[in-house]
Amino acid sequence: MPRHARPTVVLVHGAFADASGFARVIPELTAADLKVVAPAVPNRSLVDDAAYVASVVRAVDGPVILVGHSYGGAVITLAGAEDNVRALVYLAGYALEEGESLGELQGRFPDSGLADALVYTPFPVAGSDETGTDVSVAVDRFPALFAADVDPALAAVLAVSQRPLAARAFSEKAPVAAWKSKPSWGLVATSDRTINPDVERHGYERAGMTVVEVDSSHLVMLSQPKAVAELIQDAVRSTAH
Repeated sequence: MPRHARPTVVLVHGAFADASGFARVIPELTAADLKVVAPAVPNRSLVDDAAYVASVVRAVDGPVILVGHSYGGAVITLAGAEDNVRALVYLAGYALEEGESLGELQGRFPDSGLADALVYTPFPVAGSDETGTDVSVAVDRFPALFAADVDPALAAVLAVSQRPLAARAFSEKAPVAAWKSKPSWGLVATSDRTINPDVERHGYERAGMTVVEVDSSHLVMLSQPKAVAELIQDAVRSTAH
């Protein structure tokens, strides 16, 4: 593929994490001569987070492969409608239907082990007397639920450096589902204890995605980086023209 036609891979992290979760995938992609952008998602609101990621995508000169992990899957479902997005890749993620919220999709399936490990903390909202609510994972529960197959020392660091998700993001409905117009790939983490793997499968199958299943915890990018990079490269190759 001519270098000028090579897409940029935009990696979108999810809740309770940040872009450092892609630390083992990024070298795999750059070694394949792919440009990578891994923005910090605010994790304040599904619609607002998607608008921010869409602005990152628009700033890229050329085609984009948009990758979302976990809640990042919901974000790319909206942001993927940008004209220069050529494909979507979901990693243990939520593929929402138009008009559907995270809570609605998740509520159709039995809870994962995450449900009773969530911690709710108020935070100030600029310009308002009301407070928002941050959702995070209890630090002592995080390694087993989120990162069971990740190095324990790293999992301990991730547990205390979480990027929380504002509770409002769970109830906001997706105004668009970009997978309806963009080719999409999905990875199911079969040992996921954060999102029920059947939630992942349902969203992917409903969208008609190309699906792979990997024996991994929720943090598949850290535990199985080569499998993740290969799926992204499949999307790159399949959309090349």
